[in-house]
Amino acid sequence: MARLGAILTARGIDPEAVAAAPPNEPVTALETAAARIPARYRNALADHPRITAWADQIARAGRPGPGGPGIAEGPSLLIAGPTGTGKTHQAYGAVRTLLARGVRLRWEATTTADFYARLRPRIGHDAERDLQTLARCPLLLLDDLGAAKTSEWTEELTYRLINHRYEHLLPTLITTNLPTAELRTTLGDRVASRLAEMTERVILTGPDRRRRFSA
Repeated sequence: MARLGAILTARGIDPEAVAAAPPNEPVTALETAAARIPARYRNALADHPRITAWADQIARAGRPGPGGPGIAEGPSLLIAGPTGTGKTHQAYGAVRTLLARGVRLRWEATTTADFYARLRPRIGHDAERDLQTLARCPLLLLDDLGAAKTSEWTEELTYRLINHRYEHLLPTLITTNLPTAELRTTLGDRVASRLAEMTERVILTGPDRRRRFSA
């Protein structure tokens, strides 16, 4: 320490001032999450009363821990509505709401199309490990469910993902363009049945905001 003080003094720096400098401000969970949230949704706010009520419920049920409450078992949320009604915006807003309230949150987000692409078999890639990562994470945002082309393979993947989260009561944020009546036809009976039991549903309506902004 004496040697360090001599070096600082020789350079015209007051050692006592350096010692008294305040530590860097801790980085909040919300700031850390910003790097993982798409730029368009980085400042998203959930302002729908039923979505904010869901976030409140999940936050209250959090398991206590030294760094704040951790995500716990709880209901899932399905946000449905036509294209451009703000479903993804509200979903990322719900994630940010939880983080802002101090919930220690390990989360994953993917579109359904990217989920299938991520798990497509290829040499040197452990698709099963990726599936388990998404199936077991404390909170999952699954965007655009039902938008990708379906097959027996995609139906089985979707079933395994949803069934694991259904059985373990893991909170899942799901968005879809599909009307409720079409979920069973597109996703299959097994997936639709589990979604009906595990999710609270919010229907967003209105014009396509993307078209309005580009006009």
